[in-house]
Amino acid sequence: MVKDLTGTELVELIDSGHPLTLVDALPESYYNQAHLPGAINLVEPDVATRAADVLPDRDRTVVTYCSNRACGNSGAVARRLEQLGYTDVRTYPDGIQDWVESGRPVETGQEVSA
Repeated sequence: MVKDLTGTELVELIDSGHPLTLVDALPESYYNQAHLPGAINLVEPDVATRAADVLPDRDRTVVTYCSNRACGNSGAVARRLEQLGYTDVRTYPDGIQDWVESGRPVETGQEVSA
């Protein structure tokens, strides 16, 4: 079952050094405008075809987010990942809006391909 995280809980998880991958579930144009540092971009229609490549460790913590609580993208991506066998999927439902309003840093531009 997907667990929701607050912004404070997410920062604590990151600061603890816990291995995790942040997944921005918004369309690429929004991702390019601003995303959480180190986040990868993965939208729900692409989960089945891209997840194994961008998230090879199904036991690693994955935290999905989108714009805010009104956006369902992060929950949709999280559910699809769970269906594919990912064991520790969490969401940050307050999303990038909360992150920015809290004064936390963001990155811009396209993700770097491996």
